[in-house]
Amino acid sequence: MCVEVTDWRGVYWWVVLLWIVGVAAAGDPPWPCPQRCECLHEILMVNCSSRHLTSVPEGVHGNTKRLSLANNRLKMLGRRQFSGLGQLRELDLSDNMLTMIEVEAFLGLQNLLTLRLTRNRLKIIPVGAFSGLSSLRLLDVSENELLVFLDFTFREMASLQKLEASENDLVFISNRAFNGLLNLQELNLDRCNLTSVPSEALSQLTGLSRLRFCRVGFTTLPNNSFRRLNRLRELTISHSPGLDSVAANSLIGLNLTSLTLSYCNLSAVPYAPLHHLVYLRYLDLSYNPITSIQSNLLGDLLRLQEFHLVGGSLLRVEPGAFRGLVHFRLLNVSSNRLLTLEETIFHSVGTLEVLRLDGNPLACDCRMLWVLRRRLRLDFDGQPPSCASPVQVQGRKFQDFTEAELPGLFTCRQARILNRKPQEVRTDEGHTVLFFCQVDGDPIPSVIWVSPQRTLISTTGRIRVLPNGTLEVRYAQVQDSGYYRCFASNAAGNDSISVSLRVRGFPASSSRNRSAHFFLEGWSLASTQMPVNGSQGPQPFPFDVKTLVIAVTMGFLSFLSSVAICFVFMFFWSQSKGQIKHTATIDFVPRSAGAASTGGGTSMETGRFTMKLI
Repeated sequence: MCVEVTDWRGVYWWVVLLWIVGVAAAGDPPWPCPQRCECLHEILMVNCSSRHLTSVPEGVHGNTKRLSLANNRLKMLGRRQFSGLGQLRELDLSDNMLTMIEVEAFLGLQNLLTLRLTRNRLKIIPVGAFSGLSSLRLLDVSENELLVFLDFTFREMASLQKLEASENDLVFISNRAFNGLLNLQELNLDRCNLTSVPSEALSQLTGLSRLRFCRVGFTTLPNNSFRRLNRLRELTISHSPGLDSVAANSLIGLNLTSLTLSYCNLSAVPYAPLHHLVYLRYLDLSYNPITSIQSNLLGDLLRLQEFHLVGGSLLRVEPGAFRGLVHFRLLNVSSNRLLTLEETIFHSVGTLEVLRLDGNPLACDCRMLWVLRRRLRLDFDGQPPSCASPVQVQGRKFQDFTEAELPGLFTCRQARILNRKPQEVRTDEGHTVLFFCQVDGDPIPSVIWVSPQRTLISTTGRIRVLPNGTLEVRYAQVQDSGYYRCFASNAAGNDSISVSLRVRGFPASSSRNRSAHFFLEGWSLASTQMPVNGSQGPQPFPFDVKTLVIAVTMGFLSFLSSVAICFVFMFFWSQSKGQIKHTATIDFVPRSAGAASTGGGTSMETGRFTMKLI
C-alpha cells in the first residue's frame, strides 16, 4: 500500500514539472536571428556562411556559442567587432578577403576557444589584435600572406594549445613573437619561406610537444637549433631538398619519441645527432639519398621500435646495424636498391613484426632464407617482396614458394680465392707493386686487405685496394715491407691468402746524391765538363771543407776592412778645419770612344758632377 502511494506522488510531481517547463517555454519565444543568417537554437549556433556579406551582421544573440562567417566578402575587422558575444566558443572567419585586423578586434570574447582565419589575405597581424582571447585553445591563420610575426603578437593567449600557421609567406619570426604562449603544445609552419630554424623564437615555447616544418628552405640544422624545448616529443622536417647537413649537437636537449627527416638531401644517417635520443621510438629518414646503414651506430636508441627509409638509394644494410635494439618491431626499406637483407643486422628477429622489402632488386639466395622461413609470421603490409635474381626464381613473390623448394633454390657457394700461387716481391724504393686477389663465390664475395700493422687498407691513398680486389702499392718505401693479407667473404664462408713485400732502400751516398749536387761529407760535386775518357760519373772537387772555410772567411774579412776604411775617411773629412762643405764638385774628362783610333790631336770636352756628402 505504501508503495502505491509513493508511485502516485512521483507521477504527480513529474506532470507538474512538465507543465511548468511548457508554460515557461511558451512565454519565452526563440531569440531573433540576424537577416540572411540561419539560426540553430538547439545548439546555439548562428550560420552566416556563403551569404555574400561585406560586414559582420548585427543582431547576433548574446547566448550564441558558435558563429560562422565563412566564405563571405569581409575585408576588415574593426575594434571591438564582436562585443556583446561573451558566450561565444567558436568563431569561423575563413575564406574571406580580410586584409586588416585592428587592435582589440576580438576584445570581449573571453570565452572563445576556437578562432579560424584561414584562407584570407592577411599580410601582417598587428600587436594587440588578439587582445582579450585569454581562453583561446586553437588559432588557425594558415593560407594567408603573412610575411612576419612581430614581437608579442600572441602575448595575451596564455591558454593557446595549437597554432596553425602553414601556407604563408613567412620570411622572419621575431625572437619574442611567441612570448606568452606558455601552454602551446603544437605548432605547424608548413610551406613557408623560412631559410633557417627560428631557434630564439622557438625557445619561448617551453611547453611545446609537437613541431612541424614542411616545404621550407632549410639547408642545415645548426647546433642548439631547438634549445629549451625539453618537452618536445614529435619533430617533423619534411620536403626540404636543400637540407644536406645536420650538426652533431643540433638536437641536443630534446627528448623526442618521434623524428621525421624525410624528402631532404641527407647522404648518410645522422648518427651523431641521434645518439642521445634514448626515448626515440619512431625514426623516418625516407626519400633521402642514403646509401648504407652502418653497423653498431644506432645501439644508443634503446627504445627504437620503427625505422623507415623508403625511396632512398640504399645499397647495403651492414650486419649489426640494429644491434642492441631489443624492442625493434618494424623495418620499412621499400623502394631502394638492396640486393639482400641479412638476418645478422638485427639484435633478434624474434621481435620483428612488420618488414617492407618490396621495390628492391632482391637476390634470392641463402642470405634471404630467414625471411622465407618466417614469411607466414611476418607482416609485409600487403606488399610481399619478390625475387629479381637468379633467373630461375625471377619475379616470384616470397609467399609463392613452398617449404620443399627452399633448400634447393636458396643456396650459396662459399667464397674462395682463385690465385693461390705465392706472391713474394722484392723491389727497390720508388717502384709500384701489384698483388692480385681474384675471388669466386655466390653471392659475389667482398674483398678486404689488411696491412702488416693489421689495419684495414682503404680504396684511396698511396697504398689502396682497386675495384677488382687488387692491392696497389705505389712508390714503395722501406716501411711498406711486410706481409699483407687478402680476405674474401660471403654468406657461405671465408677464404684468405698472404703476400710478401720486401723493399730495398738506396745506399746513404746514393740517396744524398739524388737530393743535392754536393754534400759536406767529402764535398762530392757533379762536374759540368765531360771527362776525357768519356765517363759520366761525378768528378771530385779539388778542395776539402777546411780549405773552403778559410777562403770564405778571408774574403769576408777583406770586405769588412774595406767598408771600415771608407767610413773612417768620411769621418775625418767631415771633421776637418774651416767651413764644412756638404757638397763636392768633381771635374772629369770623358773618354771618347774614338780616342784610341784617331790619336791625340782631337779636342775633348770636360764634364762636371756634384756629389752631396751625408
